[in-house]
Amino acid sequence: MNISIDIKFSDDRDYAEIVVVRHGETSWNAERKIQGHLDVELNDAGRQQAVRVAERLSKEPKISYVYSSDLKRAFETAQIIASKCGNLEVLTDRDLRERHLGDMQGLVYQEASKLRPEAYKAFSSNRTDVDIPGGGESLDKLYDRCTSALQRIGDKHRGERVVVVSHGGTIRSLYERACPSARKVEKILNTSVNVFRLYDGDKWTIQVWGDVSHLDQTGFLQSGFGGDRTSG
Repeated sequence: MNISIDIKFSDDRDYAEIVVVRHGETSWNAERKIQGHLDVELNDAGRQQAVRVAERLSKEPKISYVYSSDLKRAFETAQIIASKCGNLEVLTDRDLRERHLGDMQGLVYQEASKLRPEAYKAFSSNRTDVDIPGGGESLDKLYDRCTSALQRIGDKHRGERVVVVSHGGTIRSLYERACPSARKVEKILNTSVNVFRLYDGDKWTIQVWGDVSHLDQTGFLQSGFGGDRTSG
């Protein structure tokens, strides 16, 4: 799904406009390795993707602040955006991290069911309250921490436009918070732009979803592992 709605601004907005961006590609994305909380840097394609999305955002209405997960792949993406949008400081928030995937972390996805069967069973469960062996989080825990983080940012920046750089699993949870009765989202591409509005009274809406038009015809629209149910 790709939602695109014209964005208009006024100084008396009663909402925070939060542009949520997935980090650029990493070598582990390209190799289909599960990252979770493991700290993997962007690859060259990921850095180019980050430059493209930064150039796009620099031409849109003013960004007041840039927030990021503290993991390198998100933080580096956020730094590139922040430098293009007025040399802003990047504020890190651990609660914007990817889901902790326990014993699945570091494995090639196709090998996980054989090497860590219990963790893979928990990861593949349709239940949202199942923790992953090895210190991993349930989907419920991920949802609670990342939606609370975005709500805190929204409450702090009412009337402003801010960027949040995060991860595929996290962004899927944010989508579920904004659209609880909608179909599950399938894929969140690297550096995709997703625009949320957070209003008083805890109301969330989505104005733009899954937009990667800044990557068209650049050669950097990689398939990118993660960003779906295999996210990590």
